[in-house]
Formats: sequence, C-alpha cells, structure tokens
Amino acid sequence: MLYDTRERCEEMASYIIEHQATVRQCAAVFALSKSTIHKDITNRLYYINRPLYEQVKEILEKNKSERHIRGGEATRLKYLRSHDYTT
Repeated sequence: MLYDTRERCEEMASYIIEHQATVRQCAAVFALSKSTIHKDITNRLYYINRPLYEQVKEILEKNKSERHIRGGEATRLKYLRSHDYTT
C-alpha cells in the first residue's frame, strides 16, 4: 500500500495517539523502519499538521521518560524465562 508522505505522517501520528504507542510499535504496524517513523513524526509532521505534531510530541516524550522501566522489565522477563525456578 503506497502512501503520500502527508497521509502517512498523519496516519502514523493518529495511531501513536490512539494507542499511546512507541516508535517501535508503530514501525511494526506500518512495516516501516524506526528511523522512517521517527523522521516522519518529529520532522515532517511539524510542517504538515502542527496540532497533531504537538499531541504526538507529548506521547513520545512520555515514552522516552519511561523507556528505562520498559527495558528493565524486558530484562527481568528474559532472565525469568532463561532460568527454571520450578525445581
């Protein structure tokens, strides 16, 4: 499915807002690289739709401030899966 840049940026921004999604989650849904998502949302959207940009910016800042928590949780789960504590 081909998008024009404006439509793609607005659609990704709407997805991030609706789902409080991270850039990685959005990249998986839209089958694009994290770099493309980030560039579209942080650079292009600013000129395409400023109010939408402001909304997405808040979510991205929140996600950035919480990423150390998500990373720690992922490490904890990985450690638990790699060790069998049922014995």
